[in-house]
Amino acid sequence: MTPPRAKDIAYVRFQVPDLDAAEKWLSDFGLARASRTEDALYMKGGNGAPFAWVAHKGEARFLGLGVDMGDDAMLDALAAKTGVAPATNAEPGGGKIIRLTDPDGFTIEAVLRPHGAPETLPPRQKLNDAREKARLNAQSAPPNGPARVWRLGHAVVNVTDFRKSEAWYKSHFGLITSDEIELAPGATLGAFLRCDQGTRPVDHHTLFLVGTGKPGFNHAAFEVTDADALLSGHHVMKEKGHSHAWGIGRHILGSQIFDYWRDPFGFTLEHWTDGDLFSADHAPSKQSLEQLIGTRWGPTAPAHMA
Repeated sequence: MTPPRAKDIAYVRFQVPDLDAAEKWLSDFGLARASRTEDALYMKGGNGAPFAWVAHKGEARFLGLGVDMGDDAMLDALAAKTGVAPATNAEPGGGKIIRLTDPDGFTIEAVLRPHGAPETLPPRQKLNDAREKARLNAQSAPPNGPARVWRLGHAVVNVTDFRKSEAWYKSHFGLITSDEIELAPGATLGAFLRCDQGTRPVDHHTLFLVGTGKPGFNHAAFEVTDADALLSGHHVMKEKGHSHAWGIGRHILGSQIFDYWRDPFGFTLEHWTDGDLFSADHAPSKQSLEQLIGTRWGPTAPAHMA
């Protein structure tokens, strides 16, 4: 039997008490409305996916996430493994869906959904530095305004039992380890997991499971166009008076330039750009907590992020 292998993360799903406040904050963050009903709000990035963030009206809590299976063969492989037949997806974008429950009770939705045409990105800015002068007879003119989000890149989820959750996600979605984080030799905290797409490079991590002993949402990370967009977005969020969590800096593991913000309901969302890409044959490593929360440059991780 062909083992199922996910292509990417698709979306994160929440409950929030105020959809108006959520839409306003997320618009400042750089997402756009995909669809809205009386009880649900769907927000999208620019890559053509139907939505990347969804919330239903209710007490604030994390409900789960969606996983993009890529094609019918992989969705059918998951159906064969779980005994759950794909259903018609009634949410924006349509397609097919298999709903599962992970070891901590979060709803994990494996989806196969059509994408629309991606937005046209502005031209890449030519940069002048000490190595090369590429921009001549022209001014640098990056776009101003919110950091337009392109896509959801990864989610970080706290779990009760790391090894149990790791085994579940690997067996259902074919995820592979990039870096395992050790508190001490043999004492594993969690791991950065990525999709297995063979020779096609993918993000350093799609899911990071953290064995905190208590399940919960840690953060979700959205890729923006480039560093100029991230910096512009930072200033927009700051001017709007939104709650800043950590950044701007560059991670050691994954290498992303990052900027973290807290939404009105206490959930943390990240802007990032310029992350590492690995193919399936890249060997996993073991890293320390210091490497996890350390930066190449930028502010020290605050206590609530560490």
